[in-house]
Amino acid sequence: MRAAIVEAPGKVSVTSLPDPAPGPRDVVVAVAACGLCGTDLHILRGEFAPTLPIVPGHEFAGEVVALGAEVTELAVGDQVAVDPSLPCHECRFCRAGRGNLCDRWAAIGVTVPGGAAEYAVAPVANCVRLPEHVDARDAALIEPLSCAVRGYDVLSGTLGAQVLIYGSGTMGLMMLELAKRTGAATVDVVDVNPDRLATAHLLGVSGTAATAAALDRDGGWDVVVDATGNAAAIQDGLGRVAKGGTFLQFGVADYATTAVIEPYRIYNQEITVTGSMAVLHSFERAAALFASGVLDPAVFISDRLPLERYPEAMERFAAGLGRKIVVCP
Repeated sequence: MRAAIVEAPGKVSVTSLPDPAPGPRDVVVAVAACGLCGTDLHILRGEFAPTLPIVPGHEFAGEVVALGAEVTELAVGDQVAVDPSLPCHECRFCRAGRGNLCDRWAAIGVTVPGGAAEYAVAPVANCVRLPEHVDARDAALIEPLSCAVRGYDVLSGTLGAQVLIYGSGTMGLMMLELAKRTGAATVDVVDVNPDRLATAHLLGVSGTAATAAALDRDGGWDVVVDATGNAAAIQDGLGRVAKGGTFLQFGVADYATTAVIEPYRIYNQEITVTGSMAVLHSFERAAALFASGVLDPAVFISDRLPLERYPEAMERFAAGLGRKIVVCP
């Protein structure tokens, strides 16, 4: 099969690899589409160096083409989206139902070969069958949507909240769509990229600006979400939270990124600072939301490139071009 492979930090190519075979409780998926995200950049930069070389790709969907000997839940020909999470189910976090914090954290496309290939192996338990009206080429959006659903699980949204989101890339726009559906009174978005803000307007944002200061909301926002991972945005956002409000670190920051907090303000104004890590009990709900039309793939997917152009896709993503970029093996 053809597959993208990150061979060493900064080095990615497309090559031929042996076709994968399923284990007893695995399936083989012919990948219809595989999305790129910030984690893929971390892998390319060598920040998960012990896993290299690796076939990346943790956002993917496709058709089941082979079954392990003990698989009865799916059939060849089923269209599925794949949850990449591989918790150990044994550590104290897994036993407490917090598999996204697993001490032995692993994931398809991060620590084991992923979906940037013609074929990928996944445990049957990680596969969600898609209804007939859902195109598997669009369903690579389900994994990032499941991360956004997890974000709103952490927020436990209050009806009528004033929400501010930093970043109108794919994840910021998903957080916008979910904010509208969880009862937000207003949703404002900050981004320095006017093209991305135009997409936010298309989706019905309340207000947009290049800086939060330009939006001028007296008293701040009840919920502030960073979907950028950018140090300046995070620092600014921490200061925009209203009394009794919540700041959610949702974007993936570089390991060295730091921000300054004001402990007295957090105490005195009862401000919550929290984070949301990947997927937790949210993949099936994201698949159901996607099937119901919560996202328009034509809006969210800006680039569909053949697998052979995976290095170019990574360059486009790293440069901040487009919205969701997917490769289609």
